[in-house]
Amino acid sequence: MTVLQDFNYFQSNSPDYLKKSFAGNLVRYAPNGMAPLFALTSMSGDKTALSVEHGYFSKTMIFPSVTINNGGTAYDASTTTFVVDSSAQVLVGDLLRSEVSGEIMQITAIADSTHITVERSIGAIAAAGSTSVADNAVLYQIGNAFDQASNRPASRLMTPTRILNYTQIFRNSWAIPGTISAIEAIVGSGNVAESRSDCALFHAADIEKSIIFSQKSQATGPSGQWRTTMDGLVETTRLLAPAGNTTTAGATTTYTQLEAMLNGQFDVITDQRNGNDRIAFVGGSARSVINNIGRLNGTYQLMDGQTSFGLQFMTFKTSRGNFRMIEHPMLNSNDVWKKMMLSVDLPSIKLAYLPGRKQQNQEYGPKVDIPDSGQDSIGGTLTSELTMEILNPAANAVVYGLTAAAVG
Repeated sequence: MTVLQDFNYFQSNSPDYLKKSFAGNLVRYAPNGMAPLFALTSMSGDKTALSVEHGYFSKTMIFPSVTINNGGTAYDASTTTFVVDSSAQVLVGDLLRSEVSGEIMQITAIADSTHITVERSIGAIAAAGSTSVADNAVLYQIGNAFDQASNRPASRLMTPTRILNYTQIFRNSWAIPGTISAIEAIVGSGNVAESRSDCALFHAADIEKSIIFSQKSQATGPSGQWRTTMDGLVETTRLLAPAGNTTTAGATTTYTQLEAMLNGQFDVITDQRNGNDRIAFVGGSARSVINNIGRLNGTYQLMDGQTSFGLQFMTFKTSRGNFRMIEHPMLNSNDVWKKMMLSVDLPSIKLAYLPGRKQQNQEYGPKVDIPDSGQDSIGGTLTSELTMEILNPAANAVVYGLTAAAVG
């Protein structure tokens, strides 16, 4: 059973047990439409924003280390007090390992932010001078060890990073003259239904574009009222992920280069159950490049009697991750976006809505929400106010300019 089927059949053994959200219905009715990322967020749940200014926290696992700082001089084998760049990550009791000599030492005291005292040679490898503790050498923490009946150790905390984003108001309307609403359509569900449907698709597409490309801002808008916009996936990745997670491909791209551009996002994991899987939203050109990388780096044969030929890859793998490609119709709307790839760690993304502002629908005209204004027409407006949380920006990647494939 697919993920979507699991969602629909959740604890019910029958389809459509769960009421669908606006985004959830996009998965059902338009899985290949203009807003696949917005649609897929419905399956990971959404959150509530309590203010236009929405803050959330992201925490990254700490892998402690210290860097020797002795003014260009190495310590000798008998030295037990070191000056380091910072002692902030380590605690008394931690075991440190020299990657040069293999010597292990234990921290016995931390005098201040730049001085630590250690016991040398914890294990079989004897203390050494410059090979273990040269200036700028990095000693990595490999665990800790305590005596029997030892006192409680100090706590180690992962300092959360506060990320601030703003809600963004999306509004789309539909309207048709009363005459048109009364005319029976030859095909389709009727003029009113068609106009409503078009409005919903435009609304979803506008949200999708901002989820990907929007940048955070606050200012007085054209009407003189306050206006805010949110940071989307591209901007959050650029600002908060390591620099290598946003790259631009060269004139040609080999498999080795593609792997290097996607490698950094696997250094951190959002969800252990989904640690190495990504959804790769691609434009048509980027998809062709990736398919051609597969074709150029493999072999295939054409046999007599075949009536079709060619290769088409919907997924690809690197040494560290699995990628399921979805060709995004919106990325095909211009030549620049066609060459883009957005590698998305879906569990890291949440949408947060202000209460009562999740796809609010108001219609005007006879027998609907808003009384007749005197105009001979009917219509309505969809309004959404939301912001985006990316709890683990480093688990996502953006690649620009995938132009042509090459062997390698």
